[in-house]
Amino acid sequence: MRPAPMAARVAGGCSTAALAFFRLRPLRRAVRPAAAFAGGHSCLHGGRRSRPAHSLADSILEELRSRRRVRVSAKLGLQGTKELSDNKIDKRTLQKGLLLEFQKDSERSLLAVVERADGKKNWMVTDQNGILSSIKPQQVTFVVPGIMNFEYSRIAEFLQKAQDLLDPTVLECAWMELSEKEKSITVEEFAEIVYGSKESLESYCSHFLLSRDIVYFVKVESRDHSVYQPRPPVQVEELLRRKLAKETAEKEMEEFVHLLKSAKALPLDSKPPKSSWSIEEKVRKKIEALQAYAVDACDDEQRRLAGNILKAMGFTRTSSAALKLLINVGYLPVHVNLDLFKYDVRTRYTEEVLSAAEQLLVECPDSDMSELCLALMPTNKSICFLMTKLDDALSATRLPDGRIKVWIHVADPTCLVKPRSIIDREAMHRGTSIFLPTATFPMFPERLAMNAMSLQQGKECKAVSISVILHPDGSIAEYSIENSIIKPTYMLTYESATELLYMNLEEEEELRILQEAASNRAQWRRSQGSIDTAMIEPRIKVSNPDDPEPNINLYVEDQSNPAMQLVSEMMILCGEAVAAFGCDNSVPLPYRGHPQSNTSVSAFSHLPEGPARSVANIGVLRAAEMDFQKPVPHGVLGIPGYVQFTSPIRRYVDLLAHYQVKAFLRGDSPPYSAGDLEGMTFIASMHVKVARRLHSNSLRYWLLEYLRRQPKRRKYKAVVLKFVKDRMAALLLVEVGIQATTIVSCGKVGDEVSVTVETAHPRDDILSVREVVEDAEE
Repeated sequence: MRPAPMAARVAGGCSTAALAFFRLRPLRRAVRPAAAFAGGHSCLHGGRRSRPAHSLADSILEELRSRRRVRVSAKLGLQGTKELSDNKIDKRTLQKGLLLEFQKDSERSLLAVVERADGKKNWMVTDQNGILSSIKPQQVTFVVPGIMNFEYSRIAEFLQKAQDLLDPTVLECAWMELSEKEKSITVEEFAEIVYGSKESLESYCSHFLLSRDIVYFVKVESRDHSVYQPRPPVQVEELLRRKLAKETAEKEMEEFVHLLKSAKALPLDSKPPKSSWSIEEKVRKKIEALQAYAVDACDDEQRRLAGNILKAMGFTRTSSAALKLLINVGYLPVHVNLDLFKYDVRTRYTEEVLSAAEQLLVECPDSDMSELCLALMPTNKSICFLMTKLDDALSATRLPDGRIKVWIHVADPTCLVKPRSIIDREAMHRGTSIFLPTATFPMFPERLAMNAMSLQQGKECKAVSISVILHPDGSIAEYSIENSIIKPTYMLTYESATELLYMNLEEEEELRILQEAASNRAQWRRSQGSIDTAMIEPRIKVSNPDDPEPNINLYVEDQSNPAMQLVSEMMILCGEAVAAFGCDNSVPLPYRGHPQSNTSVSAFSHLPEGPARSVANIGVLRAAEMDFQKPVPHGVLGIPGYVQFTSPIRRYVDLLAHYQVKAFLRGDSPPYSAGDLEGMTFIASMHVKVARRLHSNSLRYWLLEYLRRQPKRRKYKAVVLKFVKDRMAALLLVEVGIQATTIVSCGKVGDEVSVTVETAHPRDDILSVREVVEDAEE
């Protein structure tokens, strides 16, 4: 059988040095091993093999099998080499002073000297490291023949001599000789062929080479001893390929570990930039495996690779260890948001989407729709309440009959973005803009969202204007929806609007009218069974988040403050008017509803207004509902129907409602059926859920980081929201806006207590607080 191509090439690498190794240790016979092996070597290169009728291997094997002599060791009471080293080892075989090899564990084999018996079956041995241990006969892999009364102190010398004789290249040369005849071989036969001797040292070296070989020979068990058989050339070729791949991988791993250790040792301001880890494919693959492992989002190959890296670096194989390593080498910042990787959040836009957005900015097509230019009305001013969005504005006036007319002006992105366009599809797969303490990831490309789409102070902006005339009790008397162009006169933050409301200035008549309308609406909704769910909401902005100690700005906003209530009421009013519009004109829309709770609102009237009552109300709410053909009563808001419409730049479902309404205003059929809306809303809602989770997790992380930095003995005012069990209470830390649990000594739901923070660990999401019991005398 001729060797396969790779095997032939490898066999061709049986070097002159390796062949010379045979010449240095010939058999004491009238044969010429060097000539025999050299001839086989050269014939391989010629592609055809001609061999002497009586080869070296044949001669040696015949001689060995004809000899049945007993070696010197037999005179000392030992069995022959073959019997001692290959037969099943039992108690009678081993005795003090023998040198043997045993399996220490799954990865190590050690040389040891037998010291004494240990019980009925085991033996005490001293290994090459000087360690005394008990071994079972099954652990013995080889007994070095011809040695008695050996001292363990001489094992190092023996190993050094063996090291000088070990040359793995002789395996391929021997395989070349034996594979042609498909001959099997024992350890002593191999020693005789390779070394010209089967003395103790040569026999051990032969055992060492054969037992560790994974390419050329395979061990097969015979009845009374172990035999090694040459593998077929095709198998050798495949094993060599695997071996080469393994050696390449090990070398790359060694280089990568060195790179990690070097980066880890550098000071913080000298770490290699993140981009440098992506230059080479082999490095990028490993660093990404670590990142995937850190967020528990890795496949089997990444898990194996990351585990090997962590082991080589001396880390435990855990996700937290992988994260720590990535931070230590500077690949990730200390406060990295792992959820962005875990949920594979779209933080960038493709070149195709950005190019399409730029094209829209260049074209900015004028709409062919009829527009009402409210900005030219001298009695009307548009007020934008500015937070993180620029998509709605408010204005109001009092009619001659005393009724109030309000306008909710909503930015009109549909004048630029068309249904099913590339920009629209991208927005659907994002579902919503994501607002985090450290960054904002808009639903539309930023230049498009912040410029052409948004309402801007002092500029004419396209909008959809919903006007509503209210009855004195706050219910809707009339409504209309029109395309418009508005010019917002000024923008207000919630803080500045609240300040103006408290000042009650005469020149701010329109703001007072809006507040009156909001108050009437809130009173009317309560009469319809609305439920108060307003809570304290913390807002955090983090500057330079990649620094180990970034700046944290915390603001806790109370949703019950006048400006927030005003805006909230106007947004609910808009949603009710759009739902009525859809119902009156049979327009498919994403109608939202909420069934009335089975628990009466009055059940929690004994609780003080604020967080405690809101938590109690939220706890009894039923699941929300949606319909895409007709309005659904919204029991929580206390209105007959509701459609989210006021944030089309940052919520895709709002954008869908705009597509439908705008088409009707143009006299066109709606672009989407009820079934289409349901499917698209489902897709968008999945991404909205992820966005909410991202926001919630990130907000809590930075709140915990804020608390971690505060003085240890600082006291915080907390409200008892509910009792979980016995005196274990859920609390809301009012100054921070975060919830925690602890045991309180006295009090009831809604009472205030003082607490201190015992532990705040953002990465592990740990917060523990302790009640501070005030001294009665104080």
